[in-house]
Amino acid sequence: MRRLIYILFLSFSILWLAACTSSPKKPVSVVLPASQVQKLKNMQLKSSLPIPVQHIKAKQLRDTWAASRSHGRLHEGIDIMAPRGTKVMSATEGLIADLRNNNLGGKVIWIMGPGGSWHYYAHLDEHKRGLTVGDYVKKGELIGYVGNTGNARHTAPHLHYGIYLNGKGRGAVNPYPFLR
Repeated sequence: MRRLIYILFLSFSILWLAACTSSPKKPVSVVLPASQVQKLKNMQLKSSLPIPVQHIKAKQLRDTWAASRSHGRLHEGIDIMAPRGTKVMSATEGLIADLRNNNLGGKVIWIMGPGGSWHYYAHLDEHKRGLTVGDYVKKGELIGYVGNTGNARHTAPHLHYGIYLNGKGRGAVNPYPFLR
């Protein structure tokens, strides 16, 4: 009987220790600094933005807005073709609001910019080393590198760049006229 109690105690102890030392599965939520969010909301989004891919000129851009995509979707951005590893720069100043990997965009960055605009950079090969949620970036600052991650893994490397005016992922507008 003592042996059975000892085995049960030992089994319970191992399970308890494993539960206490395992890492949490939920992502940690980061609250953006309220003063910087308010500063950005009080700014106006410029009608002309720099092309966020190094060495790409306006004449090289193609307006891919609203092109058909898988599952009946329409393209909510512009694809900017460039060699893998080409530097991606922030088109505006703003706060890094989200860095993640997802099935559609692959490695992505969301930046909250002037006027409460949201800027979406997708299919990145890599994020800039050390970039974290909550960082304040300047217009033209390096944020990542062109790739073809996510659902673009069978396409040529490019940056998918999107602008949203009604919140993260809401109120998409065509970025092409901003970049001309």
